[in-house]
Amino acid sequence: MKFLVFGQTGQVGAELAALEHVLCLDRTDADLSDPEACARTIQTQAPDAVINAAAYTNVDAVENDPALAHVVNAEAPARMARECAGLSIPFISISTDYVFDGRGSRPYTPDDAPAPLNVYGSSKLSGERAILQEGGCGTILRTSWVFSSHGRNFVKTMLRLGQENQKLEIVSDQVGGPTPARDIAMACYTMAGALIIQPQKAGIYHFSGYPDTSWADLARETFSQAGLDCRVRDIQSQSYRTPATRPLNSRLDCTEIQEVFGIERPDWRMGLAEILSELEKDFPDE
Repeated sequence: MKFLVFGQTGQVGAELAALEHVLCLDRTDADLSDPEACARTIQTQAPDAVINAAAYTNVDAVENDPALAHVVNAEAPARMARECAGLSIPFISISTDYVFDGRGSRPYTPDDAPAPLNVYGSSKLSGERAILQEGGCGTILRTSWVFSSHGRNFVKTMLRLGQENQKLEIVSDQVGGPTPARDIAMACYTMAGALIIQPQKAGIYHFSGYPDTSWADLARETFSQAGLDCRVRDIQSQSYRTPATRPLNSRLDCTEIQEVFGIERPDWRMGLAEILSELEKDFPDE
């Protein structure tokens, strides 16, 4: 069995690379700005399943680069999905809570109508729709607030800033489920194996960590577990302007992925502890 993964240098891709039967590709192997090259790679490798963990994820930068975002986040995954459909193999592509506008406070289900607020969310939604239009065993896994010991993410930024400051102002009116990249990787791995045997399970699924929390409280938990003496002052999103508008409600209803694949929501606090242990050398002991 062989799982082909696009996005080796990303947070989820780095975790998938550590699993058995996985071949991870980085940008030098297959550049998502060239969708046809991605399709040729699938043909050459002849895998049993394909997982797309690659994307243009710089949410603010994407606002000024919509054309490239559309190619990388929509056209390339769609071309992968078409190739996989032709080979009758599963294709899983990771998407985002940013396809929703964040209204209300109840968790979004996979059947809720998307309404993205920014270019990144729009490009990912275009990718979702194009993948599903290709037919076959195309599957979307929406997740949120990814963090790990790899690459750039909120937790690592807080560790750096927490060492440099005694107090930080952090947004508290955006609420969602922080999700360790390792758990997303395992969810993709489990789903890919199941879809090989039961392709009828293909569809859209949600997966995020629990309990739902705010960015401010995620920062507090990070400082607490890391032993950093940095206080957090809650602020509203309107006080922290960014080029891309973020949804206030990023809660995801993960009932369906548990019922269909037996995948439960991970406790992000446990994942945080594991990641901080890996990164221990990067911040001082107290």
